[in-house]
Amino acid sequence: MTVREIYTFLDELSPFALQEGWDNSGLLVGDFSQEITTVVLSIDIDEALIESIPDNALLITHHPIIFGGLKQLQFNQYPAKLLAPMIRKNISNIAMHTNFDQTHLNEYVASTVLGYEVIAKEGFIAYLGVDEPFDTFALKIKRALGLSHIRSVQCHEDIRTCALVTGSGASLMRNIEAECFLTGDIKYHDAMEAKALGLSMIDIGHYESECYFGEILAGHLEKLGLSVIISPSKNPFTYH
Repeated sequence: MTVREIYTFLDELSPFALQEGWDNSGLLVGDFSQEITTVVLSIDIDEALIESIPDNALLITHHPIIFGGLKQLQFNQYPAKLLAPMIRKNISNIAMHTNFDQTHLNEYVASTVLGYEVIAKEGFIAYLGVDEPFDTFALKIKRALGLSHIRSVQCHEDIRTCALVTGSGASLMRNIEAECFLTGDIKYHDAMEAKALGLSMIDIGHYESECYFGEILAGHLEKLGLSVIISPSKNPFTYH
């Protein structure tokens, strides 16, 4: 099967046209005519992953390895340090980022991982029916995602509805119409703004909320008869 055939399948599953204007999803490395027998799924790309996968593989990632415009390729710097061995091993790369968030990832985390009914969807934002005390809800989120601790902004004793955006979605907080907002990468000033808005927030982590990318996509790709490997992507952060 060629890269183009797989790309076409992915585009039907989660249209690349849905990606945000600032995003860079699609074929980033490789040739549409390349024949593929092995597909590897991962959130990100690192040196260990490139070393571990076979030559001539297709690497489908959630995050694009090339995000902004490239002005140089210095092989001791990111991302060229990773691109060079990919090219040597003839490894192609397709990124499925904000398009996949909208079509699959947010809803999967809400319903399958957290176990709450999705009562509405607005682009990236999935709304969950909760009807629980804040403390009870926060503890369930912590356990479901395997979080070592909970970072939260509490403005409510009880949560009726909650919005969810996996990854880094704090910039959307002014669009939220719920008591609570679950997202990752919440910064200090995001928390201050949430307090002013009267919006409860729980930081669900960037990696922790997106590490399901591979298991979601694998089920779809296996229908094509391809050999699919889900990479055990590593969180770049360690907690002590």
